[in-house]
Amino acid sequence: QVQLVESGGGLVQAGDSLRLSCEARGRILSSYAMGWFRQAPGKEREFVSAISWNGGTTNYADSVKGRFTTSRDNAKNTIYLQIDSLKSEDTAVYYCAADLSRHYSPTTLPTRLENFDTWGQGTQVTVSS
Repeated sequence: QVQLVESGGGLVQAGDSLRLSCEARGRILSSYAMGWFRQAPGKEREFVSAISWNGGTTNYADSVKGRFTTSRDNAKNTIYLQIDSLKSEDTAVYYCAADLSRHYSPTTLPTRLENFDTWGQGTQVTVSS
């Protein structure tokens, strides 16, 4: 059974950078699209980014474009989320997710929460202003 394990969250200052990691354990995920979501207190979980199985295609929510970068290292079975110029509104629990039910083409990405069937436990990012 696959397990997604996020790490890298913490308490940071506004304007700082942070890199989140998500390691897949128990299954090779190099064939699958993956994504990042976040959930702020009192709000619904929202899409942040997605990345194709080969890392060649990415997609971002409008609210994070230009500041967030997602990448993957299939040799390490890990995806990353680089967050720059952190803002207080970025405070949330960040989750990585995978859609193991289908194989997407290199240019097609899942972006809806219901597309993903496997989730990590989340990592807290708190931005202090």
